[in-house]
Amino acid sequence: MDRVSAFDEPLKKLLGGATAKVMADHLDLHTVGDLLHHYPRRYEERGRLTALTDLPLEEHVTVVAQVADARVLTFNGGRGKRLEVTLTDGHGRLQLVFFGHGVHKPHKDLLPGRRAMFAGKVSVFNHKMQLAHPTYQLLDAASADDPGATEAVDAFAGKLLPIYPACKQLDSWRIAKAVDAVLPSAQDAVDPLPDALREGRGFTSLPEALLKIHRPQTKADVAAARDRLKWDEAFVLQVALARRRFADTQLPAVARRPAPDGLLDAFDAKLPFTLTDGQLKVTKEIFDDLATEHPMHRLLQGEVGSGKTMVALRAMLAVVDAGGQAAMLAPTEVLAQQHHRSITEMMGELAEGGMLGGSDQGTKVVLLTGSMGTAARRRALLDLVTGEAGIVIGTHALIEDKVKFHDLGLVVVDEQHRFGVEQRDALRSKGKQPPHLLVMTATPIPRTVAMTVFGDLETSVLDQLPAGRSPIASHVVPAKDKPHFLTRAWERVREEVENGHQAYVVCPRIGDDEDDPAKKKGKKKTAEEEATADKRPPLAVLEIAEQLAKGPLSGLRVEVLHGRMQPDDKDDVMRRFAAGEVDVLVATTVIEVGVNVPNATAMVIMDADRFGVSQLHQLRGRVGRGSAPGLCLLVTEAHEASPARARLSAVAATLDGFELSRIDLEQRREGDVLGQAQSGVRSSLRVLSVIDDEEVIAAARQEAVTVVAADPELEHLPELRTALDALLDKDREEYLEKG
Repeated sequence: MDRVSAFDEPLKKLLGGATAKVMADHLDLHTVGDLLHHYPRRYEERGRLTALTDLPLEEHVTVVAQVADARVLTFNGGRGKRLEVTLTDGHGRLQLVFFGHGVHKPHKDLLPGRRAMFAGKVSVFNHKMQLAHPTYQLLDAASADDPGATEAVDAFAGKLLPIYPACKQLDSWRIAKAVDAVLPSAQDAVDPLPDALREGRGFTSLPEALLKIHRPQTKADVAAARDRLKWDEAFVLQVALARRRFADTQLPAVARRPAPDGLLDAFDAKLPFTLTDGQLKVTKEIFDDLATEHPMHRLLQGEVGSGKTMVALRAMLAVVDAGGQAAMLAPTEVLAQQHHRSITEMMGELAEGGMLGGSDQGTKVVLLTGSMGTAARRRALLDLVTGEAGIVIGTHALIEDKVKFHDLGLVVVDEQHRFGVEQRDALRSKGKQPPHLLVMTATPIPRTVAMTVFGDLETSVLDQLPAGRSPIASHVVPAKDKPHFLTRAWERVREEVENGHQAYVVCPRIGDDEDDPAKKKGKKKTAEEEATADKRPPLAVLEIAEQLAKGPLSGLRVEVLHGRMQPDDKDDVMRRFAAGEVDVLVATTVIEVGVNVPNATAMVIMDADRFGVSQLHQLRGRVGRGSAPGLCLLVTEAHEASPARARLSAVAATLDGFELSRIDLEQRREGDVLGQAQSGVRSSLRVLSVIDDEEVIAAARQEAVTVVAADPELEHLPELRTALDALLDKDREEYLEKG
């Protein structure tokens, strides 16, 4: 077997079909290399018990603990049996529960005093943390008569027991056994680091790092292995991004310099306010890029309400001045219509070029969405191909083959994380030469994430809010523990409306049968399922709107807005809300970005724990946009000690989006963040933390730039090229090629 193919060997050849299938289906592990890069999450020291007090709710965990007591309870008139086992770590306690026929063996095995590894999903029942029907592996010598237990005790020669990221279908100790089967292949690992770099930084070899991370003898072994493997992940990814940046510098583009006394100057003369220093600084960075003969690739990120749309509009006007066209891609029809409305309002007669009453210096600003009527669509397409329209704002409809431009010079992508790379690429390919690209995100990103995810883009940051924005007070409303707080929340909404303002109520679900798991037909739940299931589906727009209109908000004008409404109906509701004809808008996250109604001062987010930190920050940014202060109430039934409540408290405590984005990243698996930003491609990061390892990422980026500048095709570094090919599976390779 040659050195490269050892890692490509399918797991089913070595492990047997059943185990390999579970690994493929539930852990996305298919080859020997995949399994060798499935590193332990942590290590338990032999003889030491796991702290039970801070286990994460709703996550699959593996713990080493001691049985404190066990008892069998009967129910249903003696027909049903339930085994309750209490574990201890000497301080905290954790309950296990087994049902029905699954009671007999654990009742025999789990005697008081026994030590074992237990694996299962952490849930809360009757205010106590529990694992329902966990799997377990006995660890103490008292169980030496059990061959399975003896195998578990002897499975690891070292003092440190590796605990692997596992799943319900495959426990950590079974994964450890599978790793033993493939560990000899670690000797075949192809080392991606150039020799000079590895020796200069004093790193251990890659085969040794793999052996040490899976079967360490000491904590120092773990530290040395992790340092080396972190570098590999950071370096190979940064090489991929550096190669892409290098390739971009080789592409031609038309320089777009704004004409003096043109559309941009006319627009600036109309502005009723002065731009912030931040907006001026960022605009200079963008205009300098537009003036070069290579395509701009710039990320514009900023706080909610920091004026990104104004910056993007001025860049679009500069391109129109220079004879080109600009396209803005928005993720939803609501947002596209909102952008179109606000941009045409800001431009006034300058948005009516060639039309009666329009300005001689003006241009046409057209909207293109999938739901437009045939006549309006045909007219918009004609305006684009003739160059009559200098600016187009649209949804995915802009990407269709029928859409042709006269001379596309700039693509602005709003809310980049909502788009696949293929979609962005399809729009860019419509230029005669590659157009300039401005990517905007309203979700602030820590610098480390920007370097890792958007490493191919230059970054501009808007962290200064325009004058006139009002403060927003945020509070957590514990609806279950203190129902009178929720009553008061609705009173506050009434007070805001009585003072001439408006309010949003946000729910996680629309609320018809189609997406209601509670209404799906199926068999009756077992006692085990009852003990672990969520008590109810998420709250729904249609139900909450009806309850509010009949109850605490009766007499107010309450309307709904959600993604399944007809586009004309959505637009109609938003127009009337913006015009003050609706008091309370009960909506899904369709209002998350771009919606701008300065008179809306209050927001109540129902089941707030079901939203992510960044999403809550986005939603909250819809209020406080005028001169009156904003109020955001985060309603939850989450347990006071739960991570969900901690997350909500963090959101309530700060309005700093960059700080919240760090909290968000620390609380979520980074792969979620990276995968989402990288077109859904699986994250390659297993030991590198984009929050904690800023120095590693920055240093790796510097080394990568040096390597790529000297050898862009990596002709003299075949091992690095091989590692790059392994990292960049087909999808990600296309992602990096396309940009």
